[in-house]
Amino acid sequence: MILGLFVWSVVHFVPTLGLSFKNGVIEKYGDKTYMAVFSILIVLSLVMIVFGWRSTIPEFVYVLPLSTKPIAMLLIVVAFILFGAAKHATRVKQFVRHPQLSSVIVWAVAHLMLNGDSRSIVLFGGLAIWAMIEIVLINRREGAWVKPDVPSWKQEFVGLGISAVMIVVVVFLHPYIAGVPVR
Repeated sequence: MILGLFVWSVVHFVPTLGLSFKNGVIEKYGDKTYMAVFSILIVLSLVMIVFGWRSTIPEFVYVLPLSTKPIAMLLIVVAFILFGAAKHATRVKQFVRHPQLSSVIVWAVAHLMLNGDSRSIVLFGGLAIWAMIEIVLINRREGAWVKPDVPSWKQEFVGLGISAVMIVVVVFLHPYIAGVPVR
């Protein structure tokens, strides 16, 4: 799992920290080859994370009160809305510069509220730290934040619908990926 998190982070840091390396690879091998290698490495890292997660015996570190569960579930819904906002026009982008990375942080915090075991701390804490570092590095690279235009309400609701479908799909697949049903 840790190796998968490492591969995930390094591959994602290449466009942020290693832009000259990325451009050199694209110049030498082409954009499609770069994207193929990037995608293969990300899928490989996810496979390592999933298999590492499932093969790790959790040791409980903490248990939060049951009253925090509804808050965590609400945060997961917010994370999906943020994740969906990253790929389409939305008013969310008037307030959140990096909705996809922010969604990872919110999702990780929610999972840390629900799961106080060692493997959860490593996985969700690791992904939250990676996303926070990415936000800082991207902000440094891109400079001042230029907010996008405000979309129509129709576009807004289409985006929310896509996020709702993503929630349903992930709830259905969660037991197969994580080995744990959504409860």
